[in-house]
Amino acid sequence: MPQDTLKTILHVDDDVDIRVIIQMALETVGSFEVHQFATGQEAVDAVETVQPQMLLLDMMMPDMSGEDVWRKISEQPAGGNLPTIFLTAKAEDSLSQELLRKGALAVITKPVDPMTLATRIEEIWAKAATA
Repeated sequence: MPQDTLKTILHVDDDVDIRVIIQMALETVGSFEVHQFATGQEAVDAVETVQPQMLLLDMMMPDMSGEDVWRKISEQPAGGNLPTIFLTAKAEDSLSQELLRKGALAVITKPVDPMTLATRIEEIWAKAATA
């Protein structure tokens, strides 16, 4: 699990408004370096170049689900076993539990509070580092 201070996040969401909010929340409030993509395939293609420390994935997207993106990235040498947090508008406990069982760090339900998102991600990262 994570050892270093979290700096680089790869974020995927098909909704441009959500991407803008997440980018402002994480770069301005959290001082993270955020690389954003509108499609899962763009993220899969870019993971080797970006070399993120963590994935932040929307669960429901038109081209592939966040879980599909996670699987495809983890199959790449550069993707390995990247710590992953999912964002979802569906607050289904069974979905969250399944993703956590498969190794996700957390599942965050949308809408997110942009003022607390960076802190929440830092707390999840720190908890995973001590697990």
